[in-house]
Amino acid sequence: MKIYTKTGDKGMTRLVGGAQVSKDSARVTAYGTLDELNSLLGYIVSQMNDSENPDIKAELAEIQQYLFDCGTDLATPEGIRDYRMTKEPTKWLESRIDFYTELPPQIEEFIIPGGTPVASQLHMARTVARRGERHIVSVAWTAEINSHVLKFTNRLSDYFFAVSRVVNFRANCSDVSYKRSGKVFHNGPTK
Repeated sequence: MKIYTKTGDKGMTRLVGGAQVSKDSARVTAYGTLDELNSLLGYIVSQMNDSENPDIKAELAEIQQYLFDCGTDLATPEGIRDYRMTKEPTKWLESRIDFYTELPPQIEEFIIPGGTPVASQLHMARTVARRGERHIVSVAWTAEINSHVLKFTNRLSDYFFAVSRVVNFRANCSDVSYKRSGKVFHNGPTK
């Protein structure tokens, strides 16, 4: 089986359903960025040993599956076939974010990305997710997309922030506060 098609030799690619688009189109950029994020998660998972945060490691592997679904949906123009992403993965992410947010000490200021190698890589994943989200928004301005893809990607960056803090907390590695940060996170009810 050949893995090259030569159809991209002139800067074009095909979407699900056969429509041909430029490789630098907003749609291709969006699903390409999610592919980049998926690859980064594969690397992060490979750097975690089996006893280190097994809950997070398993969740990252599940997120990789969802990212493939998101990419497929972004490569599928409306009406070609049913989309794969639903609201359930986003609800699942929200439940995990809520759980992980309660584990480390509460913060009220921005933190500097870093800490353990895995936590630092999760911060990188957070920023790639945000970039992917921006590209998805660009697609949504000009084409109908599965709205669940945008919602899921938006929650992903929050998830990566939460779990990066947990990875550091479990390793007894304190977050580093941004020195000139004002109070930005409000814990509890506001007046």
